[in-house]
Amino acid sequence: MRRLAEGARVARLATTAADGQIRIVPCAFALVGAAVDDVVYSAVDHKPKQTRELARLRDIEERPAVALLIDHYEDDWTQLWWVRLQGRGRVLRAGDERELAVARLTTKYPQYQAQHLDGPVIAVDVDTWRGWSARG
Repeated sequence: MRRLAEGARVARLATTAADGQIRIVPCAFALVGAAVDDVVYSAVDHKPKQTRELARLRDIEERPAVALLIDHYEDDWTQLWWVRLQGRGRVLRAGDERELAVARLTTKYPQYQAQHLDGPVIAVDVDTWRGWSARG
């Protein structure tokens, strides 16, 4: 499952709003760690947004329990799989950990090499891995 998750290009990040509603957004991500102390990083990048102070950042700062769903779909259902990571989110606005996250994201996504990631970075300290694969 780990190999599948690491190689995936997109995840869906779920946070909880103040009114209890679940917010889910797709995100680019990098998984760092070795099964223990896994951390997932995702940056607020330059794609068009009304503001960089996104609702998901506020959600994480106020209610840090989050989930990430990473999955793969094909019409050949023998290739299906999904991984759900649950943990505690943090918002990184500066510091060494943020710089590590930016370096990992820039390595994984060539699109980030052409732009400087200067916005906040979401860090998720993973507590739980769950997954399924059609291959068993």
